[in-house]
Amino acid sequence: MTKMNTISHHTALIYVMVLISAADGSMSESELRIIGELTKSLPVFQDFDHSRLLSICQECAQILQEPDGADAVLGLVDDGLPDILHETAYWVALEVALADRRIALEELRVLDAIRRLLEIDKLTAAAIERGARAKYQVA
Repeated sequence: MTKMNTISHHTALIYVMVLISAADGSMSESELRIIGELTKSLPVFQDFDHSRLLSICQECAQILQEPDGADAVLGLVDDGLPDILHETAYWVALEVALADRRIALEELRVLDAIRRLLEIDKLTAAAIERGARAKYQVA
């Protein structure tokens, strides 16, 4: 039986990106740009209606303003995200966190909460993290 308040996998992935973007108290232009780029380029978003992106981001931001909003968003993500997309969700969170070329302490805490929620083991998380970091390395 499907819950009435279950969000789609597209919405769940966008919520993860908005959650990590807002973790440090602000959503930077580079983070918002990355969210847009990821929803346009990743195969998981191939059938996504891109005209809905802004409203989904605003919806998530509104939930985050409520008491225990982050927990509410994580609960919705947990309900709406199929197991096969757990690693994808962690990776997109890292991509958004790295958009500013640094990860704030608050973002690290949210990443850890996402990792635990999605039951991603530490070895898998480390591999995803190393791959994401490698993308932004400069000499």
